[in-house]
Amino acid sequence: MVPLPVERAGGWNGHMSSTPVIDVERLNLTYGDFHAVRDLTFQVRRGELYALLGTNGAGKTSTLETVEGHRAATSGTVRVFGQSPRDRRAVRPRMGIMLQESGFSPDLTVRESIRLIGSLTRRRDTVERVLGAVGLTRKAGTKVAQLSGGEKRRLDFATAVYGAPELVFLDEPTTGLDIQSRDDLWDTVDRLREDGATIVLTTHYLEEAQQRADRIGLMHKGAFHKEGTVFELTQTLPAEIRFSLPDTAPPPPLDAARESGETFLIETFGLQRDLHLLLGWAHEHAVELRELQAGPTRLDDVFRSIGTA
Repeated sequence: MVPLPVERAGGWNGHMSSTPVIDVERLNLTYGDFHAVRDLTFQVRRGELYALLGTNGAGKTSTLETVEGHRAATSGTVRVFGQSPRDRRAVRPRMGIMLQESGFSPDLTVRESIRLIGSLTRRRDTVERVLGAVGLTRKAGTKVAQLSGGEKRRLDFATAVYGAPELVFLDEPTTGLDIQSRDDLWDTVDRLREDGATIVLTTHYLEEAQQRADRIGLMHKGAFHKEGTVFELTQTLPAEIRFSLPDTAPPPPLDAARESGETFLIETFGLQRDLHLLLGWAHEHAVELRELQAGPTRLDDVFRSIGTA
C-alpha cells in the first residue's frame, strides 16, 4: 500500500477541531407534494468520521446530494467549508465522492479512468500512487468492463481519494469487497484521517459505523430520529439479560418479565450492577441460570427501534 499525498487543495493540514466542515441548518427538500427532508440541522466537524444512517427512504441520499452540491435545497442553509456547495469551483476540488456506482466507461482502462477523474478534481497526485493505495496496480491496464465487482468498488474509491481531499464522502464503500479488501480500504481511510481529512459515511454494515464513527446521525422519515456518539445512542435503550429458570426456583430478585415457559427477560440501564445481583442470588439459592445471555445494547438494536418509535 502506498501512502497518500499530504498536500491538500485547501492548504490545511491538522486534526479534529470544533470548526464545522459541513453546516446544515433547517434543510428542507420537497418533490412535488412529497417532503423528503424536514428541517434537518446538523454539523460535521473537521477531522471527524460522521456516519449518516437511516431506513430506506429516510432522506439520506437527498441530504447528501444537497451537501455535495448536486441538488438545490428547497429551503434552509447548507455550507461546506463555509461556502455554498453549489459553488463548484470553490468547493469541489476540496472534496472526494465515492458513489454507490460511478458508471465508468467500460472501454477505458483502470489507469485511464483514474487519470480522467483525477484531472477533473484539480488536485495534485499521481495515478501510480493512487493505484498502489487501493491495490489496483496489477489491474492498471485492465478495461473497466473486465473488472470484478469488488475491483470496481476499489476503482470508485481510488477516484474519491485522488489527491487526498479534505472531505471524503463514502457511500456504501465496502459493498462487494472481500474481508482483505475491506481492511485495506479502511487502512487508507485511517491514513487520510491521520492527515486531517473529514469523512462522511453511509453504510448498511452497522458494525462499521459502530466501530469507526465519531458521531452518527440516524434518520427516519426525513428527520433525525437520534444523533450522537455510539455510546450516547446505545444508552437510549436498555440492555437485556435473558435466562431460564426451573419451575422450582424462587422468584428472581429483579423485575423480570416471563417471555415463555421458563424463560425470563430483564431490561436494565445498569447491566453490570443487575447482572452481579442476579448471579449472587443464583449462587445463594443454588439455582442454575440456564441459557444465560447478557450484553450491552448495540447500534443495530437502536436502528431496529426506529420502526417502533
